[in-house]
Amino acid sequence: MCFGRCAKCVGFLLLILAVCSIIANLLLYFPNGETRFARENHLSRYVWFFEGLAGAGLLMLIPAFVCIGLEEEDCCGCCGHRSCGRSCAMLGSVVAALIGVAGGGYCLIISALGLAEGPYCLQSNGMWGYPFRNTNAHYLSDHSTWSQCQEPHNVVVWNVTLFSILLGLSGIAIILCVIQVINGLIGGICGACCCPEKTQQYAC
Repeated sequence: MCFGRCAKCVGFLLLILAVCSIIANLLLYFPNGETRFARENHLSRYVWFFEGLAGAGLLMLIPAFVCIGLEEEDCCGCCGHRSCGRSCAMLGSVVAALIGVAGGGYCLIISALGLAEGPYCLQSNGMWGYPFRNTNAHYLSDHSTWSQCQEPHNVVVWNVTLFSILLGLSGIAIILCVIQVINGLIGGICGACCCPEKTQQYAC
């Protein structure tokens, strides 16, 4: 399989995942579509870590665009050698993919912490706080305890759903970035070369 085409496929998938992560993170700021809780700072602290916006979002755009552009990368002229340009580009994509791994890993960790701690909400005792902080995330399987949160309405479902989505998206993105690291190393070391006729040869 063409290394460049594989990278391009990975790039488009990363782009989709990055956009979805940004949207999921933005939704966390507006429980049930309401803006007042963000204005009053009545949101989970992990919402403000920008894990989906920065980690699995903006940082993930770097490997996405690098991978998308690899197939059309000019292979001639790298270090003065006509045949090694594509190899240099493939090896360069490894660095971009590692940036994606770092961004995805950050989102994965913060999302897991957000799920474990639970939402910040108005409790049945009239106080704002984290009613599930010391439950070791057992609240996730015990839906009967979710009624402890009075406001925002359905905030437990909102947080669990969106943090779980971010967890899944970042996990998939990390896997894709690791695939591109392997793809880039093999493509670079093997010396995938595009000739002026736009054909490719693989000289391993």
